[in-house]
Amino acid sequence: MPPSTTTTTRVPGPGDGAHAPTGRAVPAGVQGGGRRQFWARLLPLLALLTAVTRLPSFARPLWNPDEGYLATQARQLAAGGTLYETVVDRKPPLLPWLYRGAFALFGDRSLWPLRVAAVLAVLAGAVLLASLARRRWGDRAGRLAGVCYVLTSVALVPEDTQAATFEVFMLPWTVLAMWCADRGRWTWAGLAVAGAVLTKQTGGAVLLPVLWLLWSARAGWWPLVRLSTSTALPVLAAALLYGPARFVFWMATGSQSYLSADGSVGYALMRALANCGLLLAGCLPMLLAVLHASRSGRMPGRTSDVWVWVAASAVAVTAGFQFFGHYFLQLTPGLALLAAAALQHLTVRPLITLLAVNALIAAGFLAWGLFLFPRGELAHQQRLAAEVRGLTAPTDRVLLWGMHPEGYWFAGRTPASRYLTAGFLTNFSGGRTGARVGERYAMEGAWPHLRRELRSRPPALIVDDSRGKPYALPRTPTLRSYVALQYERVGTVDGAVLYVRSAAAAG
Repeated sequence: MPPSTTTTTRVPGPGDGAHAPTGRAVPAGVQGGGRRQFWARLLPLLALLTAVTRLPSFARPLWNPDEGYLATQARQLAAGGTLYETVVDRKPPLLPWLYRGAFALFGDRSLWPLRVAAVLAVLAGAVLLASLARRRWGDRAGRLAGVCYVLTSVALVPEDTQAATFEVFMLPWTVLAMWCADRGRWTWAGLAVAGAVLTKQTGGAVLLPVLWLLWSARAGWWPLVRLSTSTALPVLAAALLYGPARFVFWMATGSQSYLSADGSVGYALMRALANCGLLLAGCLPMLLAVLHASRSGRMPGRTSDVWVWVAASAVAVTAGFQFFGHYFLQLTPGLALLAAAALQHLTVRPLITLLAVNALIAAGFLAWGLFLFPRGELAHQQRLAAEVRGLTAPTDRVLLWGMHPEGYWFAGRTPASRYLTAGFLTNFSGGRTGARVGERYAMEGAWPHLRRELRSRPPALIVDDSRGKPYALPRTPTLRSYVALQYERVGTVDGAVLYVRSAAAAG
């Protein structure tokens, strides 16, 4: 880590004691050789704690469909696919290419390299957060921020916290943006914001607390220009690389139906309450400490930007009204930093007690992931993939009509369409009920494109894996008619129906 600023010039600013990022009195215990001793003790602890809390991620080949989607995308990219054209998703490009790079180096049959990368991502966030807290409030706060961040990182359903997906790799960028802004390094802060946006769109929410810090510093217009330019240029470069219209469509404008909560407001609110309750339970001792410190006036100065960070993250969680559990991970850095600020005043015994209770809660989440989390869907996809392999050749293309693209990866077969899930073609989402599901709610141009794909290269096998969901073949007339004319049923696997191309159609 770069050395902390040691100047003692104080510059007043708005909020609760905010000072300029590059000029403040350094807390006791953060100067000289104490810095080396601090990191020599803390880094091994954080590394061990992170490795332990990520152990469940190695316990199964795949945790959720997002991992399956990314793994299938990476194979398509390796085979010459083009992102946002022959390989599509509603997400930015950084993580698909991270998967592609990992597969190129270590092979594409296992996600263990991505699991290791996720461990490093969580550790990087913890280290940066510890450095940020230490610079503001001293060594004790720094240690607490790192530990609290790692403990909160598992405080949700295991498939949301243990998967190597978007939020896990987005969060280090957001913490880095705050770390740079706290030091007045506005160009680097902007680049970090861009990295967050290019990992997942909602990562851009960190720009609000970064701007708050810039305003608090009274830095003037030139730092604002540097921040804005360094944020915008990488995103613009990505847009030019893939084509501005195509890039904007897949990143933003093409998801309007997907983001609508019409007919599913009650269901979405229940999901929000459930995941919010899980996160609160996982961080309860820390949050109680924050509440007590805030009400008693014991919170230290320079927390206004952290509250802004938490609020902006909450807005990002709400965006789209989907409320998937992994969305709530975006709240964890700000909550951990607030917890560190609140806990640093406790004496040794209550502090150890509180951390021990939170560690026990985290252990409960780990046990849930290691021993108790159901494997039913994973086992189904593995059985289905085995059947697909038995009915097709390695060079055949297949169409899996469902919401589990990991089937392509497990089976080792090439998708017959660029649309890896039925969601693009019916607007179905796990965060919704059956409302607004059907062909007329598909992404613009999706069905004409699918018809062209099926006409030019008909799949050797079509699997209807809807299993009673609202996007089932009887409710999808275009695909139903295509299957009825050219395919014949050959069997089922746990309710999934398999169709091979008929001899007449093949001839």
